[in-house]
Amino acid sequence: MEIFRQGFWRQEQGQDVAEYAVMLAVILAIAVAAIHMIGSNANNVFSSVASSLQ
Repeated sequence: MEIFRQGFWRQEQGQDVAEYAVMLAVILAIAVAAIHMIGSNANNVFSSVASSLQ
């Protein structure tokens, strides 16, 4: 039982990995939202230009 306490409860590397995973998830969510917004706006602009040309 002592090995379990020393080996798992006192390791700080697990916290680092979890923090990096959370940061990566937040960055990915922001990137996906930005790409979605840009894609929607670009589609509207191209549709407007296409309508003007006709």
